[in-house]
Amino acid sequence: MSSMNTYTLSNGNKIPVLGFGTWQTPAGDTAKVAVQAALAAGFRHIDTAEMYGNEQSIGEALAESDLPRSELFITSKLDNKFHSYEAATEAIDRSLADLKLEQLDLFLIHWPNPKAFRDENWEEHLQETWRALEDAYHAGKLKAIGVSNFKPKHLQVLEKTQTIQPMVDQIRICPGDFDQETISYCQAHGILLEAYSPFGTGQIFSDPTLQKLAAKKGKTIAQICLRWSLQHGFLPLPKSVHADRIKENTQVFDFELTESEIKQLDDLEGIAGYATDPDTASF
Repeated sequence: MSSMNTYTLSNGNKIPVLGFGTWQTPAGDTAKVAVQAALAAGFRHIDTAEMYGNEQSIGEALAESDLPRSELFITSKLDNKFHSYEAATEAIDRSLADLKLEQLDLFLIHWPNPKAFRDENWEEHLQETWRALEDAYHAGKLKAIGVSNFKPKHLQVLEKTQTIQPMVDQIRICPGDFDQETISYCQAHGILLEAYSPFGTGQIFSDPTLQKLAAKKGKTIAQICLRWSLQHGFLPLPKSVHADRIKENTQVFDFELTESEIKQLDDLEGIAGYATDPDTASF
């Protein structure tokens, strides 16, 4: 098994089981060099978003790569300002242009209920935005469509009008941050779970349980977290701008965690270290 192994989405398309995250990666040379290093290390799945502000830099890295387009899987996400049919349609076209692509492999609604659209019509805003993704999918601009940060109640809003079920829900998952309700719902409905921030926000590296397990396995804490995610059937999206760590994050297919070790990590609490952003916090 390697970073080239795939899961199968509900529409039959394949998606590499490990993705390279680019959240908080500055635009310009930093993002471009990081993506080049990821491709050199074996990543074939690159995850970005309009809100990250680095799509153009990533597009440059992809354009300069010698890898065939068919070997790459590129994801982007809708900026919170564009929750309407017309605005979302235009945003999809901008992402394609910035990334220098004719088709995105996956496009997600980044948040279910940004503050600007959190009124009595929020369900309609969300449904119309999803309709824009469906139409772009039918037009061949997007090979797969999904959501991010959605809980069951948000997915149920889409269910009222959708003609295509989301194929992915990208949520925060790491040891110590395990939303069982959303995970169970997605698994029951055939929605693949992508795990962003698979290392939390840093506190995870000082956790004694993870330190002991990493020493026992002869692996880094980051590798332990990624292996835990993969053995749960999640798709982790590690990020780094350091070539050595990027390479290290691909080296997670030569060992396994036991059931008891996985249970130890499942039971961790309070180490994810996230703050709540009022603009993006779900209600």
